Amino acid sequence: MLLSLAHALSGLLSRQLYPLLVGGSLGVFLYARSQGWALEPVVLASGVVSLALVLLLERWMPHRADWRRDPSNEPNDLRTDATSAAVLLAVVDPLLKAALPVLAVVGLQALPAWALLFPQQAPFAVQVLLALLWNELARYAVHRWHHERPALWWLHAMHHGSTRLYWLNGLRFHPLNYAFNTAAALGPLWLLGAPAEVLLTVAAITQPVQLVQHANVALRSGVWNRVFSTTEVHRWHHSARPAEANANYGSALVLWDQVFGTYLAPQAQGPQRIGLFGASSAYPATAGYWRQLLSFM
Repeated sequence: MLLSLAHALSGLLSRQLYPLLVGGSLGVFLYARSQGWALEPVVLASGVVSLALVLLLERWMPHRADWRRDPSNEPNDLRTDATSAAVLLAVVDPLLKAALPVLAVVGLQALPAWALLFPQQAPFAVQVLLALLWNELARYAVHRWHHERPALWWLHAMHHGSTRLYWLNGLRFHPLNYAFNTAAALGPLWLLGAPAEVLLTVAAITQPVQLVQHANVALRSGVWNRVFSTTEVHRWHHSARPAEANANYGSALVLWDQVFGTYLAPQAQGPQRIGLFGASSAYPATAGYWRQLLSFM
């Protein structure tokens, strides 16, 4: 009985993990909003729950068992990922969250009233949809530019340096790369007058996808692969073959990949190899975090 229940649960999670996570996160967020609760802790709690579930699933139903440990040729892999996560979460992200609203206020004072183009009087769902579409478009564009321009690619190479995918390397970013992504996505929305509540709703929708998409979990998301940037979809973006890696740029959604023709549908086996390719083979991916951080200088 227990084995059949476990099998049924694993099948459900394998096929429906993304709608369950996104729907649950958004549902709890909207309930908290209706009750007048502080919303930032709710978004944070949603992220913690998503990561905790991923940690369990990586042990229960891994995509590849060998990805559960450091590669033999990358002794600093886990340390690099952990250091990057700490720098982003403890330093870079708080600074951006503090600076962007201040810069927006300064910018708003220099703009005429008509420049506040964000439709604050529209229904809340419409405001969220518009902010979500811009957030995804901006992140798509910046991500693609980091692949197509050599100077930006050297910053982005840190993110592609690992030869495996698992929960923590979703936070393996050069701080400048992370700052460009965040500023492009949120800066214009702040400047145009998007309410903080709308931006937090967008985070409630996108954060679970972004935290899960690097997970070493055997999923079969089916139709959801054409909606979300799932593990199956994003895995191809980390391929060591340029034709496969220069695709699937979407952050949480793959809408803009489909619009601009960069969507690569996942195949059953996954890419043959994960990691860097081409001219970036000179990038010091096996070195420690700080050497990678300064390597573009």
